[in-house]
Amino acid sequence: MSVVEPIPPSQAPLLARPFYDGGDPGPIAATLAHVPELMELALPFIGATLSPSAVPFRTKEIVILRTSCVMSCRYCIDSHTPVALDSGLTEAQVRALRSEPGQDVTAAFVDGRDLALIEWTDAVGGGRGPVDDDTTARMVAAFADHEIVELTLLVGATLLLNRYATALRLPVGDDTIGRLAAAGFERAA
Repeated sequence: MSVVEPIPPSQAPLLARPFYDGGDPGPIAATLAHVPELMELALPFIGATLSPSAVPFRTKEIVILRTSCVMSCRYCIDSHTPVALDSGLTEAQVRALRSEPGQDVTAAFVDGRDLALIEWTDAVGGGRGPVDDDTTARMVAAFADHEIVELTLLVGATLLLNRYATALRLPVGDDTIGRLAAAGFERAA
């Protein structure tokens, strides 16, 4: 059960209503609707960070799913597993990013860019202090400056969402649970 109940479309505050135009906006937006003045600031930032950009969808999903696994965010792991599969990641790659038993990212990912990104994501998302020089050098060799900035901001935005979803115990939708089961994935622990 969620710590804070999502606000249904019929009860959305006036300032939150634009975010409900398409119906139920999902648990993150529907709980942010309790404080619509923050919703008006947070959702455009989150949307811009997660939306299409010069960084490919698949690359963004590597960051989102891996960060969510590093942070043990059950909601985000479950929600982004189907999205990661839709982005073009293979089942083996998704299982490796989820750190499932017997799965290894170096076996699932052979591309040096992907491996540098995963290492960077682990260091930024799970580390303290500066990222070590070797990890930084591999990232700088694999990505342009604008990509590093965007991908690092994506790790940070995902960390924010991970903590938010975990603290509030946001529920995963039934369609997502069905997609996980259909793809042979267990719910995140």
